[in-house]
Amino acid sequence: MQKNTSLVVAVLVVILVATFTGVYLTSRPSSSTSSTIIQTSTSPLQIVAAENFWGSLISQLGGTHVHVFSIVSDPNADPHEYESNSADAEAIANASFVIVNGAGYDTWALSLIAADNNPSQKVLNVQELIGQSIGANPHFWYSPYYVNDTVKAMYSDLLSLDPTNSAYYQQQYVALNASLGVYNERIDEIRQLFAGTKVASTESIFEYLANATGLDLISPTAFMEAVAEGNDPSAQSVVQFEQQIQNGSVKVLVYNEQTVTPLTQSIKALAAQKQIPIVGVTETIQPPDVAFQTWMNAELLQLQNALNQQALGQ
Repeated sequence: MQKNTSLVVAVLVVILVATFTGVYLTSRPSSSTSSTIIQTSTSPLQIVAAENFWGSLISQLGGTHVHVFSIVSDPNADPHEYESNSADAEAIANASFVIVNGAGYDTWALSLIAADNNPSQKVLNVQELIGQSIGANPHFWYSPYYVNDTVKAMYSDLLSLDPTNSAYYQQQYVALNASLGVYNERIDEIRQLFAGTKVASTESIFEYLANATGLDLISPTAFMEAVAEGNDPSAQSVVQFEQQIQNGSVKVLVYNEQTVTPLTQSIKALAAQKQIPIVGVTETIQPPDVAFQTWMNAELLQLQNALNQQALGQ
């Protein structure tokens, strides 16, 4: 009877370990959990992504062989204003692989990596990968081209960190690229149907996607950049933006729902008054528990519907 009981306990332990392997976390682990993470040949790779859009992609690539913790994932907060804490520092210190966006978007993460100074830790800085400057528009995940480059680099890094499971990672890489194909096809469709259509955005978040879809983003660059950086736009850029809304130049307004100010709300209200379709976009994945490509495709569908609405004069 004692042997049977021991066997049952052993089976339950195996089930629990299998259940929690490869989990993609968007909430912060307790410090007692993170402090006991030990990397062995059989345990999953401990990976930290500074933001959940990169975390989603690496989680899909790594599958059951990785444990991913995404730090910035709060749908109600502006990621530009995120401040790290001791739990973030501990998570990064215990990670074999850390993914950061760069370009000033997550300087706090780079500071934690530098403070830990772990030479055996692999770090993927997206800004450096794609050859952008620190002062560049940091919203790289809104470019399908940069996403493709980053996924490829993530895959390569996983092979380097865990060559034993290379065949598994190759399968995951093929599956992820196939899944991303749906979102890429919608981008191509929008470009074919609406290239050259004049649109506006309250923030620079939409710049890369506007380029990919061939849309003409005419809102003042100075306005978009100021909002992204948490500064007040110049009076000249505000007047110019309001005139574009008033005179009907703008066919669709893209509104960043995570960098909201009284001024962006005023622009949004003016667009609604002029019956200009408004498309809400977010910095981080919304809702936080869906895949990157599901989130992106939903936003693209809203954009396409708004463009269709204008084309039909509705």
